Parts: sequence; C-alpha cells; structure tokens
Amino acid sequence: GFKVQGGTPEGAKKLIEDAKALEDAGVFSIVVECVPTVVAKALSEAVRVPILGIGAGPYVDCQVLVTQDLLGMYGDFKPKFVKHFANVRKAMVDGLNMFHEETLSGAFPTEEFSFNKKVEIPSLD
Repeated sequence: GFKVQGGTPEGAKKLIEDAKALEDAGVFSIVVECVPTVVAKALSEAVRVPILGIGAGPYVDCQVLVTQDLLGMYGDFKPKFVKHFANVRKAMVDGLNMFHEETLSGAFPTEEFSFNKKVEIPSLD
C-alpha cells in the first residue's frame, strides 16, 4: 500500500507549494515518504528547513527507515525503499519461543532471576 507522492508534474508542484507553506507556518522540518528522487531534491532546494526522507532518494537532509524494516524483523515484507541491514527475525522469533516455553514449563524464572530478599510479613489479621 505504498503510493508514490508527487509522481506527476502537478503532484510535484503541489508538494513543493505545500512545503513552502509549511515553512512559512514555522515548521522545523518536513518528512516525505515515497517521493521520486528528483522531486525530493527540488523540495530540498525550495525550502530552508530540513527534509527528512523515507523512500525519497539521496538528496534529502536526513534518511529515515523504520527500525523493524531495516533489521528485517518482518521477514519477506519489504517496501521498495527498504534495505535490510540485518536479519534479526529468526533470532527474535527463536528467543520469544524459548521465553514462552520456559515460562510455561516453570524453567523461568529461577532463583537467579528473582529478588530473593528475606522479608518478614506481619500478620494480616
């Protein structure tokens, strides 16, 4: 469901006009997602505030990716603009399954992972 923004001449013009209006309104930055590289570059040149891009090419002031996406936590789900810098999904799922199994079986938590301070509890009568 990722739709390119500013992919037509009219759409690009509207994004640039909107960015200028946002800057005039006092924003400190603008985030754009799924914007053609040439449009993102034109946005960066049209305003003085930083342009943060997610899937907007190299000519923005800051690159943004969702942590879960760049670490490959969702398996095969990968938008066009996402690069997997790691693949932690298997280790994450294995760890969660181990935690689940040990809590169900009573193997976790052990005394080592508990607060063992002796506390004398007064009578509640």
